[in-house]
Formats: sequence, structure tokens, C-alpha cells
Amino acid sequence: MTLFDRYLAGQLLAYFGFFSLVLVAVYWVNRAIGLFDRLIAGGSNVLTFLEFTALALPNVIHAVLPVSALVATLYGLNRLSTDSEMVVAQTTGISPWRLARPVLIFGLAVAAMVSVLGHVLVPLSRTALAERGEALSQDVTARFLKEGEFLHPGRGVTVYVRAVTPEGELLGLFLQDRRSPAVRTSYTAERAFLVRVDGQTRLVMFDGMAQTLEVETRSLVVTTFDDFAYDLAGLAGGESDARRRDPREMPTAALLRADAATQAVTRADVAELRAEGHVRVTEAIFAFGLPLLALGCLMLGGYSRLGLWRQILGAVVAAILLRMLGNVAETTARDDAELWWMLYVPAFLTVALGAALVWRSTYGPRLIRPRGVPA
Repeated sequence: MTLFDRYLAGQLLAYFGFFSLVLVAVYWVNRAIGLFDRLIAGGSNVLTFLEFTALALPNVIHAVLPVSALVATLYGLNRLSTDSEMVVAQTTGISPWRLARPVLIFGLAVAAMVSVLGHVLVPLSRTALAERGEALSQDVTARFLKEGEFLHPGRGVTVYVRAVTPEGELLGLFLQDRRSPAVRTSYTAERAFLVRVDGQTRLVMFDGMAQTLEVETRSLVVTTFDDFAYDLAGLAGGESDARRRDPREMPTAALLRADAATQAVTRADVAELRAEGHVRVTEAIFAFGLPLLALGCLMLGGYSRLGLWRQILGAVVAAILLRMLGNVAETTARDDAELWWMLYVPAFLTVALGAALVWRSTYGPRLIRPRGVPA
């Protein structure tokens, strides 16, 4: 690369890193709030929350990189134009096509990052996140051994423990089971233990009382007991059942093959599997085309004291429309396995539109001209 290519590509990468960091932080904070509430309400500690957020970061980064590439290109080129560096470069004979070379190099770097994330890191992180979530959902003991707080280890289940002894004995236990819409049962016990029997977790309560409410008849049945065993297998989500793998966890080659084994593991049809595999390829192409599209839009028109806000707005609107077109194509491809090629239309259209705008700025008449300049 020439000195100018290295300078412009370096500037775009620097802005890209800054905007990626800002967007990832904003996106991560919005998702982390809900995740924090769910984990802490379930009795997990802060280390578990940090582990889950770290595993979710590759997916967050993969989602914001194309947006960061577009914003970095628009900001970087607009700043060069504002500081008259773009005017000096064009005065020396650098055409829009010549200016597109460092932008294309920047686009290739972004596409490589998106490809590594989409094909390798995101599937691995999703698998680790799903396995960690399954292990956490089955760790009923950890969700019960938290004293002085109302916990919700499962949907429709509330647990309160006054104190936990060093031996693991639960003192002052309150357990309410609302999973059945017809019956609601509340258990209270002076003390209780969590034990494992035949691979399943049971809560053994002593010196307690069970209050069962029939919702329809509004009748209440009160039963006292010296000892009672409560099966917690339902809270663990069915430990004996094989976990259904999300298609986004599978390798790209397996998704494109969409054979019977992959369908059995994911319980998804051929159309959904192939669409997921092709989406990973088109995301990189789309990320590569966005910087070129931004350059093509900014090259339209001449110098204006009002700046390049019209060109910037046009680039943003075009990117949004192309992204919406991609969503429509993805929905269509997930319904029909033969229409997988539609996923590539918005991605290649982004590259073609950017190249066409740069070509028009180099060889054709300008679409946007300052006032007073004849066509």
C-alpha cells in the first residue's frame, strides 16, 4: 500500500475500533440488565453473571461490526473532507476509484472479522452458553442455598430460606408451587435437606405443613407432616432428556449439508439449517460492501458549506433499506429450501450499489451539485 492508503485505512480502522467499543458497550449494557435480573433472582452470584456476559460478547460484537464499519467510514471520510484533506488528495489527482482502494482494504478487514466471528467464535460461544445454562438450571442446590431472600428457581416456584447451616441444613423453609393452574401448594418446614437419589434432587422437609388450594373451588386443605420429600426433578428441566441444539451452534459445513443427523440434533428442517449457513456467508459480504457504499454516497455532489449531511443521510437510509431487504430474504429462505440464493441478493446489491456510485462519481455526472454550478 502507498502512504496515503496506509494513512486512510489506518484512520478508518481507528474510528472503527472506537465506534465498535461504544456500540458494544451500549448493546451489552442493555442485554446485561435483563441477564443480571434473571441470574440474581435465581440465586446465582456475580461471577456467574460475568461468565454469562463474557460468553455472550462474541454474538454482540458480531451484530455491531457492520454498523461500526458504516459509521466509521462516514465519520472518517466526512472528517477528511471537513479538514480539507480530501480536497488536497483529489487535487493531486486521486480519483474516487483510487480513493476506494484503502476503503476496500478496510472492508476486507471488517469482512474477515465478521467471518471469524460468524463461522467460529459465535457458534462456540453459543454452545458454551447453552451448556453452562443447562448446568446452572440443573444445579438446584446452588439456587436453594441462599438465605434471607425470596428466590425463583423455576417458573411458578418461590423459595425462601431463613438460614443455612455450615452442614447444609436449611432452616425456616418456605416453598410455594404454582406450576399447576388448578392447584397451588405452599410448604413450610422447620428444617430441610437437599439430597441426591438415583441421579435426581429431592428436598426432604421435617416438622412442617402443606397448604393446598383448589383454585376453582377455593377450598384449602392443610396437612401437617413429620417428614416429607419433594421431588425437584421438574425444576432441573428434565435431566434425562437430550438437549436440543440451536442451529446457530452448529458448524457452517453441517448447516449447509443439512443432513439427517444435523436435523435430528437441532430438530430443524432443511430450509432453516441451510438459511442459517448461508446467512453467515452473506453477513461478511454485507459488511464488506457497507464501507464502499458509504464512500459512493459521500462522493456524490461537490463542496458545500452545509457539509455532507445529505450524502450521509442517503448512505444511512440505503443501508437500512438493504438490511430490511436482507431480513425479508432470510424469512423467505427459512420457509423454502430452494430459495437460499435470495440471501445473497441484498449482500451483492450492497457491493454493486457502492461500486456503481463510485463509478458514477469518477466517470459520470454528479447527482448532487452545489447551487449555481451548471450540469
